[in-house]
Amino acid sequence: MNGDADKLLAYNGGAVVAMAGKQCVALASDMRFGRDQFQTVSSQFPKLYCLGPRLYLGLTGLISDIQTVSETMQYHVNLYELNERRQVKPHVFTSMLSNHLYAKRFGPFYVESIVAGLQPKTYEPYLASLDILGGTTVSKNFSVTGTCKAQLYGMCEPLWKTDLDSMNLFEVLSQALLNAVDRDALSVNQIE
Repeated sequence: MNGDADKLLAYNGGAVVAMAGKQCVALASDMRFGRDQFQTVSSQFPKLYCLGPRLYLGLTGLISDIQTVSETMQYHVNLYELNERRQVKPHVFTSMLSNHLYAKRFGPFYVESIVAGLQPKTYEPYLASLDILGGTTVSKNFSVTGTCKAQLYGMCEPLWKTDLDSMNLFEVLSQALLNAVDRDALSVNQIE
C-alpha cells in the first residue's frame, strides 16, 4: 500500500478488534468519527454491523466508504438469503466481500474489514480480516484493524488464550481495546 492510501485509511481514525473463544466470538470498536487528526465530528459513529444472527462485519477507514460497503454488503446478504433460502455462512460472506473489494481495485474503497461469525451448526468461531483490495487473512485467535493496529496486536497477544468462555472473552477483549486506544489519538472516545 502506498502512502496516500495509508493517509486516507487513517483520515477518520478508528479501531476494530475481534476475538474467538469457545463457541463464541466477540467484536469491539471505538465510535469516533474524526476529521483528520484535529477534529472530532461525532462520538457515536458505529463501525460494527450485524448482517445475520451469527455474522458481523467491522469496518475502519474512510467514513463514506464504510457506509457504502456496509450497505452494499447488507444488500448482497439479503439477496443471497432470498436466492438460496438459507443463512449465509461466514466464509461465504468473506468471499463475497473479498470479490466486491477486488472488483473496485482500480478505484478502491478505503476500508479495512473484519468478518466474525459462528458456523451455523457447529458454532465454530470464524475470524477473517481483509485489506482494501480484498486480500483475506483467516485467523483462529484474533483479528485487528485500524489506526492503532500495532497497539492492538501488542495488547491482544499476551491477553488472549485458547477456549475462553464468553465472559472471560468479553473481559479480555475490553481490556485489550481500552488499553490500545488509550495510546492512539485517532481512536478515542466511546467504545461499542
